[in-house]
Amino acid sequence: MQTPEALQQAKPSVVETQAQAQIQAQTQDVTDARPPEADGMAAEQSNANINGGVNGDAQKTSPEEDPEISGDGTEVINSDGYLEQHREYFKQRYAHFKRWVKVIDENEGGIDKFSQGYKEFGLHVTAEGVRYREWAPGAREASLVGDFNGWDVNANPMERNEYGVWETVVANTASGEVAIAHGSRIKVTFVSGNGERIYRLPAWSTYVVQDLSKSPIYEAVFYNPPNKYQFKHKKQEPDTDLRIYEAHVGISSPEARVATYKEFTRDMLPMIKDLGYNAVQLMAVMEHAYYASFGYQVTSFFAPSSRYGEPDDLRELVDTAHSLGLSVFLDVVHSHACNNVEDGLNQFDGTDHCYFHEGGLGRHELWNSRLFNYGQHEVLRFLLSNLRYWMDEFGFDGFRFDGVTSMIYKHHGIAYGFSGDYNEYFTGNTDEDAVVYLMLANYMSHKVYGRLVTVAEDVSGMPALCRPVSEGGVGFDYRLTMSIPDMWIKLLKERRDEDWDMSHIAHQLTNRRYQERAITYSESHDQALVGDKTLAFWLMDKEMYSNMSDLTPLTPAIERGMALHKMIRLVTCGLGGEGYLTFEGNEFGHPEWLDFPRAGNGSSFHYARRQFNLVRDGMLRYKYLYAFDKAMMELEAEHRWLSAHDQWVTLKHEGDKVLAFERGGLVWIFNFHPTQSYAGYRVGVAWPGKYTVALATDDTRFLGQGRIDGNVAHFSTPMEWNARPNYIQVYLPARTAVVLRHD
Repeated sequence: MQTPEALQQAKPSVVETQAQAQIQAQTQDVTDARPPEADGMAAEQSNANINGGVNGDAQKTSPEEDPEISGDGTEVINSDGYLEQHREYFKQRYAHFKRWVKVIDENEGGIDKFSQGYKEFGLHVTAEGVRYREWAPGAREASLVGDFNGWDVNANPMERNEYGVWETVVANTASGEVAIAHGSRIKVTFVSGNGERIYRLPAWSTYVVQDLSKSPIYEAVFYNPPNKYQFKHKKQEPDTDLRIYEAHVGISSPEARVATYKEFTRDMLPMIKDLGYNAVQLMAVMEHAYYASFGYQVTSFFAPSSRYGEPDDLRELVDTAHSLGLSVFLDVVHSHACNNVEDGLNQFDGTDHCYFHEGGLGRHELWNSRLFNYGQHEVLRFLLSNLRYWMDEFGFDGFRFDGVTSMIYKHHGIAYGFSGDYNEYFTGNTDEDAVVYLMLANYMSHKVYGRLVTVAEDVSGMPALCRPVSEGGVGFDYRLTMSIPDMWIKLLKERRDEDWDMSHIAHQLTNRRYQERAITYSESHDQALVGDKTLAFWLMDKEMYSNMSDLTPLTPAIERGMALHKMIRLVTCGLGGEGYLTFEGNEFGHPEWLDFPRAGNGSSFHYARRQFNLVRDGMLRYKYLYAFDKAMMELEAEHRWLSAHDQWVTLKHEGDKVLAFERGGLVWIFNFHPTQSYAGYRVGVAWPGKYTVALATDDTRFLGQGRIDGNVAHFSTPMEWNARPNYIQVYLPARTAVVLRHD
């Protein structure tokens, strides 16, 4: 890797420097919350539209006129008094956010138009021909080359405007046909600041392909099919009770190969619907050169991965999901970019920066990747437009933002343990440009699309991350409860069953910030990656190879594993958050782990697949866990506890290993004791009257022993118990859970 000093850099032009001065003059009345070194709005500033002037017909609205952001960003303090000591920080951060909104309003015609850059940049078929635009401020020359012009660097030169935007039009043929054939290869070539000719894939490429038999490097392809897929169904408004099925298209087959979008549409979507989930979260869709990166080393941000098929195949997948009543979320990676040069964004225009910070600030030392300069005008256009592109062109209904912790802290969370001290969140550790970008992303997304879902993958627990931007929050709808799956793995690894701490489990499941919603899960893809293994494999280990058939004895290891697998998922779904997520296959107790083909495993696909054949085999016991997960989802759909506001933990008995709580009008009782069953066990309840069984993990249809009679009614006694006005008495077999409804 070259050192930063060895890389040539493009310096801002006089016009660009004047643009920065204009921005500063426009906003001198707003407190600058950025540190002095945050100069992102200076370099290559496109302070007008890409043609050099603001559209005179554009509707411009100042931030003060928008009621959504008319405050000073301190309303979040009303929800959390501990934020009071950071009042000035929130004022400054909000001023920073509003400054960007004002700059975009005055120079771009508003954030709606600004975030549709994908319609202006990249390749587009027009009446005159194929128009191509690209931002490459560090380049001296540029031209579009490809199969269409014999890769002649002189055939289609590009012209540069004062903001570093290059443009050319490839005229139609004499007969009026598009001169660039659908499916033909294309590249952009630059002469860099030091005079070197370089070749790059267009940054806004919508389709790139890889032929591993020739090279691992991707090639850009002009995608202009004669019959583009036409959506047949309306977008699906996400449910308030989210039951999310997280999936990776490529591994969604029992076969040792890469599965396709069409196969996912045909095989997976009906199964997800049958299970009772109402949303699909797709991973590894944004194109990534290295399959084993699990999609987290993105090279082409606007291109759906061609490993699984063509872009129209993905459109069909999303459209079909909508026809089934399923929302579709995209796992979006804006926290970093792949370090690749020839088929990525790194050194795109020959400089060390362009889309990224230069030098060490622009590199993630653990991920070996590049870090975006979120304070740069054109970077904001690129990233905000990326979100719009996936929503407008493919119909996605929301996003899971990956790596938020890495984005919002200058230390990226590396070797940093968060204690909960608020000074850890709102001091010099915070990358405010990144936080403000996320505020802009959430503001734009919700302003344009309304009922759209954004989820933050953040391990730090930053306060106000999931409060509305209008209040001064970052604007996410949910955060992931990342500590909960870690708790379950730690318990299984380090504690005997009889040593499980009920208070600790209850605390971890309920330890959420007030008025900030969370998506909970007992395990996701992270827990299944090589070096770890699924919950089912932690519970049953090698016996899953020999004793998962109904024809084999029900060994103690399998009986324990099946029982705890159901209980862990049920208590997590019942108490852990305002939404629920499972990773594909884990709902039926998928064995082993995930490991993608790589040099270290002989490029094997053996663990890069989901063995759905296991649950489809009627002789295997996986079907019982599938049936339980389905019953749990159906019960949630009926009672909708995830969005319910009543939640009360009534009992945490360490000796008995019993945990009980109320939520969604239901009473949940868990006996985690490995050997002790209890008859006539008293549990306090809020409501007087009759209680009946809604779900029992010990039901024989879930491979239980059938010790809980679903026909038995429980009647309350009007006497205070567990700080509740009534109590009921129930039978609690060892390692079982029961959910009771109040009739």
